[in-house]
Amino acid sequence: MKTKFLYLITIMLLGGCALQPAYDEDAAIGKRSAQDVLVASPLYSSLGDIDFSEFDLLEMSPEMIEFTDRAVGSSGAQSEQLRKLAYAIMRSGEFSLAYEDTTGTAVETFERRRGNCMAFTNMFVAMARYLGIDARYQEVDVPPTWSMSGDSFLYSQHINVHVDLKQGRWREVDFNIYDFDHELETRIIRDNRARAHYFNNIGAEHMLADETGPAYGYFRQSLREDGEFASAWINMGILHRREGLGDLAEAAFLEALRVGGADTLDLTRHTGDVGWMSSRQTDTDLIAMSNLANLYEEMGYTDLAARYFERVQAHRMKNPFYRYQVAQAAFEEGDYEAAIDDLRYAIRRRKNEDEFYYLLSLSHLMKGDREEARTWMKKAEEVAAENSEKQKYHYKLDLLRNLDKN
Repeated sequence: MKTKFLYLITIMLLGGCALQPAYDEDAAIGKRSAQDVLVASPLYSSLGDIDFSEFDLLEMSPEMIEFTDRAVGSSGAQSEQLRKLAYAIMRSGEFSLAYEDTTGTAVETFERRRGNCMAFTNMFVAMARYLGIDARYQEVDVPPTWSMSGDSFLYSQHINVHVDLKQGRWREVDFNIYDFDHELETRIIRDNRARAHYFNNIGAEHMLADETGPAYGYFRQSLREDGEFASAWINMGILHRREGLGDLAEAAFLEALRVGGADTLDLTRHTGDVGWMSSRQTDTDLIAMSNLANLYEEMGYTDLAARYFERVQAHRMKNPFYRYQVAQAAFEEGDYEAAIDDLRYAIRRRKNEDEFYYLLSLSHLMKGDREEARTWMKKAEEVAAENSEKQKYHYKLDLLRNLDKN
C-alpha cells in the first residue's frame, strides 16, 4: 500500500518526469498575472456545470444529529460532552472508522465511516459545533511527509481540531495515523482557509485522475475561498504545466511564492545580475521553487532554472522518493554503489516502501553480492505483505489529544 496522505495533497512534478510539453517561450517570463490564471485560462471553459453555491462542508444530516444526541445527551459540562463524543466515535461497534486516502465533507465522512484527516476533522468539528462547543480547525507543522503517484511526488501536511473550553482550558482532537508530537507548532485557522484546504484536496484528487476540468474548478474555488493559500496556487501551476500552458503555470508558481513571502528572482530584469527578493523559505516555498525551476528548464530558460535549482537542491535530496528516483537513474547507468547509497538514505526516511528494498536487492545483485541481494529481496516481500495487511486495520489512533488535561 502506498503512503497514506496525512492531509493536504500538494503535487510536485520533479526531475525525471515523463511529462515534457512544448511551450511558447515568448508567452512566459512574467507576462501573465495570477488573475489571468483564475479568469483568462483556457481551462476556464472546461469547468462544466460544477456548482459550489450550495456547498456546506459542515452540514449535519439527521443521522449525524441522532448519533450525536444519543452519544452525548443534552446536559453536562462541555469537557464531559467532548469526552463522550470522542469515545463514541472511537468505540468499536458504535462507529467503526477506517483510514482511506480521500477527502470528504462531514456528512460524507459519517456515511462512509472512512476518510483522511481532513475528512475526520470536518466530521468532528460539525458534531462539536452542533453541541455548542467552540471547535476550530488547526494546521499542524508535522515533519515533511512524501509519497508517490505515477510521475508525481505528493507532499502531505496535517490538520486537527482545537477546542476552546473557556477559562484558559482547551483540548486538541487529532485523527493522526502516526505518533503525535505534542511540541509541534500549530495555528488555528479560519473556516475559509479550511474550505480552501478541502477544495484543494479534491482538486488534487481529480488531477491525479487526469480530470482536468474538475481539477481546475476545485483549485479555483479553493483560491476564491482564500487567495493567499500558496498550496492551491502551486497545484494550479502544476495543472497548467501538465496542459502545456507554461505562461499561466509560471504566473501561478510566482503567486505561490509571493503569498508565501518567499525568495523570488527579480523578473523585471533578465540580463546581467538577477537579484533575489525577500529572505524567507518554507517547505511550501521550496516546492513552488522546484516546480518553477523545472518549468523554466523545459522552456529553455536554463539560467533561471539553475538559480532556482540551486535554492531547492538540498530540499529535494531530503525527499526519500526523490532519492529513490536518483537511485533508479544511477542503477540504469550502471553506478550500483551510488544507487545503494541513495536507497539506504531513502530507507532510513521511509522504512515501509517495498520498492526501495526491491531496487536495493537488484543493485546488490548487479554488483555480484548474491547474499545481500537475497536479504533485501526477502525484506521487500515482508514489507509488501505488511502493507497489504495494514489495509485491513481500523483507523483509530490518537483520536483525542490531551483528553484528561486539567
